[in-house]
Amino acid sequence: MKAYTYIEKGRFAMTDKPKPVIEEPTDAIVRVTLGSICTSDLHIKHGSVPRAVPGITVGHEMVGVVEAVGSEVKGIKEGDRVTVNVETFCGECFYCKHGYVNNCTSPHGGWALGCRIDGGQTEYVRVPLATQGLNRIPDSVTDEQALFVGDVLATGFWAARISEITEDDTVLIIGAGPTGICTLLCAMLKHPKRIIVCERSEERRAFVKKHYPEVLLTTPEECQVFVEAHSDHGGADRVLEVAGANATFQLAWQCARPNAIVTIVALYDEPQVLPLPNMYGKNLTFKTGGVDGCDCEEVLHLIEQGKIDTTPLITHRFPLSRIEEAYRIFENKEDGVIKIAIYN
Repeated sequence: MKAYTYIEKGRFAMTDKPKPVIEEPTDAIVRVTLGSICTSDLHIKHGSVPRAVPGITVGHEMVGVVEAVGSEVKGIKEGDRVTVNVETFCGECFYCKHGYVNNCTSPHGGWALGCRIDGGQTEYVRVPLATQGLNRIPDSVTDEQALFVGDVLATGFWAARISEITEDDTVLIIGAGPTGICTLLCAMLKHPKRIIVCERSEERRAFVKKHYPEVLLTTPEECQVFVEAHSDHGGADRVLEVAGANATFQLAWQCARPNAIVTIVALYDEPQVLPLPNMYGKNLTFKTGGVDGCDCEEVLHLIEQGKIDTTPLITHRFPLSRIEEAYRIFENKEDGVIKIAIYN
């Protein structure tokens, strides 16, 4: 089968690999029907993910149909349409039981698919610990509606949840890329007093204005003054940093009011500096870390109920055979791209 593969730093290529088989009784084999490209795939390509193993099939954002299940897989059967969780987790360790599935202590745990083991930019994928890693898609939900459930939408839902957003809050979201927009959608479910989105790209600001006209928009250069003018207490009550640049990390705490919560959603290419003397007295609470993707079933129900719709994010569609072209467009942010669906 064809598999888009991490060859070495700076290079992915299409290769031929054998179809995967059940290796553990907790595995499932999924025929990938629809996948996508994530910014985290680019981080692997650029060498920013030390855990990534050369030779693995990349891709961790996908939906498909279950082809086979191991003897210990529960709740999933052959023929089910499923979302695939970006994280592999056992459901039994201390961290899993407390909802911190990103910190699962299983040897398979954490971000495995498309990073440490073969992922989904291919025709078939083996999913370890499939009872936890797969969620059945409701019959009324399409593959495109469900495509982002296991990764960027799970990230947005997690970020909004841990940010403790209330209806009295001014919420600032820095970054209107795919994860930023998913974070916006999930923050909107909390019905805060106002949401401000800060985004450098004129195209992406136009996208937000078109689809979410109630949201206030600003640019990084104007953000701090804008937030102070459009908040009740001299800054945002909740800041969600989804852009992942050095300047946006600093902007996040600068735009927060004293005693605010700053949630770091982004994955950075470089270490960030926390200038404690400059922020002394702001009494900020920082929340950081990878997505805890344990809410996928709830997210699917919200999609089924029409409360979340991420299909406008799919701006381009390509067959697997043209994935290199899709990567070029996504990496260079050409043609107004937000997300690309890769179909088999």
